[in-house]
Amino acid sequence: MRFHLIDRIEAWDEGRAISAYKLTSLLEDHWRDEGAGPQMPAHLMLEALCQAGTWLVIASTGVRRRAALLSVDSLSFHGPVRPGDVLRLDGEVGSLSDEIAVLSGTASVDGRTVMRAENILCALMPAEDLEDPEDTRRMLGRLDRAAVGGGRR
Repeated sequence: MRFHLIDRIEAWDEGRAISAYKLTSLLEDHWRDEGAGPQMPAHLMLEALCQAGTWLVIASTGVRRRAALLSVDSLSFHGPVRPGDVLRLDGEVGSLSDEIAVLSGTASVDGRTVMRAENILCALMPAEDLEDPEDTRRMLGRLDRAAVGGGRR
């Protein structure tokens, strides 16, 4: 992933669920201000949740598979993410095979849901087709030390 929106994986359960965080900073380039102060664009909240799901697939498959977004059935936004907020991303797997994954989840700030996505459909691809697996393994290790050895929490 060239554009990282995950700073830490808090917990993951192989093939089932993930909790991750994005620590926001005013120094990031993506903030938009349309009169109510700087806010994270809504599509980046979805991207952050999708990246959390991708890390779950990567960790669950021993860095063999990666997820590529195909579609989202339902998406709702409930509030802004502002500089300095900690964006918590919680994803749950609805189904997972060698070729397809379906994930649903939320993004929240201080316990307040700011986004909900249902049935995020992803194609699963060989990880080495997108990036060097060793680079991916190193990044996964930086995000979650338990994930490197295939561990579950």
